[in-house]
Amino acid sequence: MDDGVATGRLVLPPFAALRAFEAVGRLGGIRRAAAELSVDHAVVSRHVRALEAWTGLALVDRARGASQLTEEGTAYHGRVMVALNDLACATSDLMRRTGQARLTIWCVPGFAFRWLSVRLDDFTALHGDIEIELRPTDLGPDFRRNEADGDIRYIRDGVETSPRRDVQMLEFARPGVFPVASPDLIGSASELEAPADLLNLPLLHEENEEEWRAWLAAQEVETPERLSGPRLWHAHLTVEAARRGQGVALANPFLLGDDLATGRLRRVTFRQQPMPAVSLGSYAFFARDTQWNAPSTRKFRQWLSHMTKLDQTRTSLLMPFREPDTAAPTADRLRRRVEARAC
Repeated sequence: MDDGVATGRLVLPPFAALRAFEAVGRLGGIRRAAAELSVDHAVVSRHVRALEAWTGLALVDRARGASQLTEEGTAYHGRVMVALNDLACATSDLMRRTGQARLTIWCVPGFAFRWLSVRLDDFTALHGDIEIELRPTDLGPDFRRNEADGDIRYIRDGVETSPRRDVQMLEFARPGVFPVASPDLIGSASELEAPADLLNLPLLHEENEEEWRAWLAAQEVETPERLSGPRLWHAHLTVEAARRGQGVALANPFLLGDDLATGRLRRVTFRQQPMPAVSLGSYAFFARDTQWNAPSTRKFRQWLSHMTKLDQTRTSLLMPFREPDTAAPTADRLRRRVEARAC
């Protein structure tokens, strides 16, 4: 073999072997690396052995299993991982400078429709060299197949979320959740006597009753075996149904747009007791660690975090609507109003 230093020629092992070895060390196993690279595990194994033959060193401690690196392998892996990450970032930098940067973002539908899509012009005004492709979807992307550069999900409390080892996560907003309804449904007062009165009204659910049960439990309301109201599966559909007077929805400010400011919806409050603030989950941004600090991803992530914090600060300054001289409607009157609208 020629001396690469003496001749000025870079001495590099096969790139496919480096990619396979980096994935094995990062993911902790040949089969996991094969799944990420979309190849058979035997192919990954051959690449690792070829790299060992090329370097003349054992990189994997097969006596302890194919997921363990040797001391030399661990040190080499750290430098290979940094080099490949630098290469990915350099490519993103080049695309950005040549006006070719494109960022594909998948997003939970409610947040995409009601908050993110209407603010993308603001991001473009700041970063005109980055083109955003937004895909509203209930399913997260397969980062191993490069389906997206970033992903936004709503993570409900109590649901275990363990990102893959090669995926980073940023929780950027934890909004409060509260009941909303149309003025036609609840009248001008927007107040009931107590949270338990909601049980006499149609409650608008997503895929199940769990959010309403959690919210009512926080208000110290005992719930029956089954709650009233339809299941609409999407948060933005429950808000739309509430606008139409079909029931009461649980929502957070990111799902409401300007509905409260324009009076299309009103926040439901109660006369007999204050309503404690309730958060049932958080919004999080996900991206592969190799993409996390790419310029376009970093700028979008920072903009997202800044804008959502700004909106939450503005929302916290808004007082719930209250008509001071109007008697609160009773649950029975509200129920009759709903039945009349259904006729």
